Amino acid sequence: MHQGKIIKGIGGFYYVETAEAVYECRARGSFRKMKITPLVGDNVEISINTNAENRIEKILPRKNYLVRPPLANLDQLFIVSSTVEPEINTFIIDKLISVAEYKKIEPIVVFTKADLSSAYKKFAEIYTKAGFKTIVCNNVDKLGADEVKSLLKGKISAFTGNTGVGKSSLLNVIDENLRLATGETSKKLGRGRHTTRHCELFKVNSGYIADTPGFSSLDFEKCERIMKDELFGCFREFEPYFGRCKFSTCSHINEKGCAVCEAVRQGLIQKSRHESYVQMYNDVKDIKEWEMKKQNAK
Repeated sequence: MHQGKIIKGIGGFYYVETAEAVYECRARGSFRKMKITPLVGDNVEISINTNAENRIEKILPRKNYLVRPPLANLDQLFIVSSTVEPEINTFIIDKLISVAEYKKIEPIVVFTKADLSSAYKKFAEIYTKAGFKTIVCNNVDKLGADEVKSLLKGKISAFTGNTGVGKSSLLNVIDENLRLATGETSKKLGRGRHTTRHCELFKVNSGYIADTPGFSSLDFEKCERIMKDELFGCFREFEPYFGRCKFSTCSHINEKGCAVCEAVRQGLIQKSRHESYVQMYNDVKDIKEWEMKKQNAK
């Protein structure tokens, strides 16, 4: 038995990187009976067979996983927003951050195209004060690229953001061997817009970046939703006010005696962050737990 990591999965074949080599494997049939699907990022045990297919025999415990894109054991999520074209949308950023927090993935906020506008400054302040690593980048003088690259070391990371925010340009600056074309098409993997989509991990600075075609903010938002009772814990700057509200049933929307709302009024919690919380809460407040599980499984 050998231990390794699944770095690519396509067409029922899984490519497992071990200390010795990368092996093409099939998953053992019992996984299907147990309704278990191996995911890119999984740490696994495999058997290497001379006269038969190599097999994934065991999937080691996951610390987290995403439904779409199908990824396991993600350490970091870089949430990339453009200062201009498209403009910064704090609700989308906050929703992505909350899902990352819910999944125990460290969110890192990145603002690109800083050479085109100084509008990023007020937004960078919002997320820095909320307790998040925030990086400002531009590709003219490679501002921020080295800082992003240093954070990749020893981690499995993914980058999300809508088309046009500059994910590919940033990654090309970090490692020119990636040769990612603008428009999120990877020449390295030979993909076009209509070819089969699959996840793959590739090495950068002793870590892995998940190449996830179609990993837009919208896709991520639709596939990962959070129950209203768990939402509070996905806003880390709310934590100091836990249990300090007048009523134990406080939803932290606009109730009298709410410690969170008072912190917003005093400027201790950023208003836009609380507004995002309220919108997310209202979006799910009438959804039952069984309905949420059904939606997240799609």
